[in-house]
Amino acid sequence: MPSATLDLAKALIAKSSITPADGGCQQLLIERLAPLGFRCETIASGGVTNLWARRGDAAPVIAFAGHTDVVPTGPLAQWQSDPFVPVERDGFLYGRGAADMKTSIAAFAVAAEEFIASNPKHTGSIALLITSDEEGPAIDGTVKVVEALRARNENLDFCIVGEPSSTAVLGDVIKNGRRGTLSGKLIVKGIQGHIAYPHLAKNPIHEAVPALTELAAMQWDQGNEYFPPTTWQISNIHGGTGAGNVIPGQVEILFNFRYAPVSTADDLKRRVHVMLDAHKLDYALAWTLGGKPFLTPRGKLVSVITDSIKAVTGVTPEISTTGGTSDGRFIAEICRELVEFGPVNATIHKIDERVEIASIESLKNVYRGVLERLLI
Repeated sequence: MPSATLDLAKALIAKSSITPADGGCQQLLIERLAPLGFRCETIASGGVTNLWARRGDAAPVIAFAGHTDVVPTGPLAQWQSDPFVPVERDGFLYGRGAADMKTSIAAFAVAAEEFIASNPKHTGSIALLITSDEEGPAIDGTVKVVEALRARNENLDFCIVGEPSSTAVLGDVIKNGRRGTLSGKLIVKGIQGHIAYPHLAKNPIHEAVPALTELAAMQWDQGNEYFPPTTWQISNIHGGTGAGNVIPGQVEILFNFRYAPVSTADDLKRRVHVMLDAHKLDYALAWTLGGKPFLTPRGKLVSVITDSIKAVTGVTPEISTTGGTSDGRFIAEICRELVEFGPVNATIHKIDERVEIASIESLKNVYRGVLERLLI
């Protein structure tokens, strides 16, 4: 049977939109949404294109959020087919963005089309929040739309972020929150010198190791029923001049916390400084807060999307907060309840990214089922 969702997914994949480019994807959506009565607003910032489209003025406001930008393709010669020429092969739709997340965006739009055709006088409001800066720095994308909405007191009741949350089959995992991310750049200072005369130098690597060992062994918190315990991991260590006979003058350590809401960024920073000071290190430490944790408890939206997934797929989803960050961290500031749900994530950011064709209509039907359960 012809599939409007599959056709729109192909049309979106065919538009090369390597972050922060949108490649005309949002204009294609505007052409689909405007005739349905959506007020479509382009919010541009720093070379990034964002779309806020809303139909209706009343509550509850149900938003679908996603991104049209994709990661770079990697070596083209390793792809079985052009990543920006959507291809059906062996039951899968191939192309960059097939799973992350142009299929979800297509499913958003078609679910809205079908729902509105059957319920032209539905209650509440339907909205789409689409950015082209999710795979990039994320400073001119969703965060700018959220700022604009907050400035005019335009809040959301429910939001579904179409990130590829499923692991083995469509519907096996939904995300009702994400951990926070806090990064540090630590420079421990020493005194450079000849390696044969260590008494005339001060090795910053030797100075840093005992403190790093304690930080790595530290239990930061216990987590809670929704989140695993906070973790601290070193990602990079750089020290030395490249010569084998020189004690370096400094060592640079990059590390990251993925933290549960039971801890705060300020308290984690404080505890690190206490440890470094206890070891009497000569150091400089710069912090970057990549995103605060957020959580939607098991309320109405979690219940509704769980029911819709079970009705469409027969699968009972696991409710999880694992994984990296998403733009949900920004939207949660103006939204009462938020979940992430989308296709299987096994091939995201990989060569030959793909999504199972049979799952595409099911994804659209889950989104439509949410609208039917909340707006009728």
